[in-house]
Amino acid sequence: MHKGQHCADISMIDKKHSLPFVPSIGREFTMSNRILVVDDDRDILKVLKANIELHGYEVDTADNWAAAQEILSEHNPDLVILDVMLPDRDGTEICRDLRKEYPGMPIIMLTAKDKVSDKVFGLESGADDYVVKPFETLELVARIKACLRRTSAPAAEEKVAIGNLKVDFKKRLVTLAGKTIDLTPKEYDLLRFFISHRGEAVSRESIRKHLWKRSSIYSWSRVIDVHIQHLRQKIEKDPSNPKYIITVPGAGYRFAD
Repeated sequence: MHKGQHCADISMIDKKHSLPFVPSIGREFTMSNRILVVDDDRDILKVLKANIELHGYEVDTADNWAAAQEILSEHNPDLVILDVMLPDRDGTEICRDLRKEYPGMPIIMLTAKDKVSDKVFGLESGADDYVVKPFETLELVARIKACLRRTSAPAAEEKVAIGNLKVDFKKRLVTLAGKTIDLTPKEYDLLRFFISHRGEAVSRESIRKHLWKRSSIYSWSRVIDVHIQHLRQKIEKDPSNPKYIITVPGAGYRFAD
């Protein structure tokens, strides 16, 4: 599609095309979360700010990491939307640093790279979600809501102990034999999902629907298996002979109860 052509979907965001304003159907006043958007394209920042604010969020924008740091020094956002390619620093490195400093803060990464390996790399850097350009602003808003729900939803159980593995959901603290285990946000969400379904055989599809609510994670993708492998390496004494995350042939996985 070229700039001179009629745009059928005016909510699509793409650096290569013009960025029209997108009206929202029914403004939501129940939200009060603050969001920081970091992207080097000022047109994208302008459109995202306008559209996200229509859904009741407060939005700060920065077109480089230095400007973003100034905003972070003044207040902590409830969620960060971070472009992978910034002029003054690599987005994945920033994501790692943010995850260390703000372990409970959701991070959504924006990128033009759509390979599965790129997505896995972004998620392993600590991102909660990964959005590929071009994208629709309504889809991004839906992912913002999902990320905020996951981090703000109260746990059914505050603390769980299964063998030597202990999880304090209120503190988002995981320990194994008394030693703190550092998990990425997605690994923590995966562990929490398994614990909430412990004793049950859960399929890869149910895991995908719960943790990756998007069609870009296909049935043949190994993204889920890679995350489970990494989680096993952190919580299992012998990952090749797991005692917690057990493979159920033909069904998926089962977490020990």
